[in-house]
Amino acid sequence: MNTEKLKALQISPEAKRRPQRAFWGIIVLVLFVLLGTVAFIKPWAKDKRELTGTGVAAADNASGQTTTATSSSTTSSSGTAGTQNSTAPSHAAASANNDSVLTVNGYIINRERIEISPRFLGVVKWIGVKKGDPVTNGQVVVQLDDAEYRARMLQAQGQLDSARADVERDRLNYERITNLISRAVESKQADDNARLALEADRATLQAAQGNYDLAKTYVDWCVIRSPINGVVLEKLVNPDELVMPQSFGGGRGPSTALLAVADLSDLQVEIDVNEADLSKISLNQKCRVCPEAYPDKTYNGYVAEIAPEADRAKGTLQIKVQIVSPDKFLTPQLTAKVDFLKQ
Repeated sequence: MNTEKLKALQISPEAKRRPQRAFWGIIVLVLFVLLGTVAFIKPWAKDKRELTGTGVAAADNASGQTTTATSSSTTSSSGTAGTQNSTAPSHAAASANNDSVLTVNGYIINRERIEISPRFLGVVKWIGVKKGDPVTNGQVVVQLDDAEYRARMLQAQGQLDSARADVERDRLNYERITNLISRAVESKQADDNARLALEADRATLQAAQGNYDLAKTYVDWCVIRSPINGVVLEKLVNPDELVMPQSFGGGRGPSTALLAVADLSDLQVEIDVNEADLSKISLNQKCRVCPEAYPDKTYNGYVAEIAPEADRAKGTLQIKVQIVSPDKFLTPQLTAKVDFLKQ
């Protein structure tokens, strides 16, 4: 009884097998869809290539030679128009650059950057400008502590006054002795002694005058003025800071400069030119300068300086192009493109 029930529950091997017809049907359907898609896309790609390369194809193939001729003329005119449109920018660029023999990038610099330094060791008492301020020639920009030098000037003034008094006393003495000699009261020796004493006093007066002038010069040097008309590029010290005219080594010593100033109306472009291009450049050659920050602006220039020595490591020579009539759009240390024009 149990054996019969087990046989009834048993699955036959034929029922275990999956139907293969449905699987292969799906594969064939997918291949058919792919082939149809390729067949549909290929004509469109061909038409696109024909439109891009040769122009619009003929619309009516039944018209024969007339339609073929029309298609040929349409293709020719369309091809010409396409060529003109594609080459128009290149022709414009060529016409804009056909007058240049070389184009190089460089950096805008000040022709002269002046760092104002003190003439002696001192302490900054006052600074009247800051970075970016305009300055004029002779304007007071920094004052150093002058208490010591004013005291020396007063001391020299006292010595000068004393020397003047000595000269006046010995002059009067020399005149009296001269009168007495004329009346045969004094000897010739007394006259010589009085004359020599007066000359010694005059020499002492001259030395005292020199000491006074030196002390006054140091007091004047405590007032530092701008040597040019320009702009303050950098403020290098602060009030109550010790400064000195030169450095004795080390990075922790006193500052050796007070301010850095430059004239922004006197600018150049510094360029490193490859040695292979040096034959295209000559002194006073006209140039066209275009700052990278403002590509729509151009400035006239000329080659103002050609370095007498090349950089062997880089194989370049430094060229400086003077900019004619620079304006506020030109900022030092920014890049600029320079076109060297045909001569």
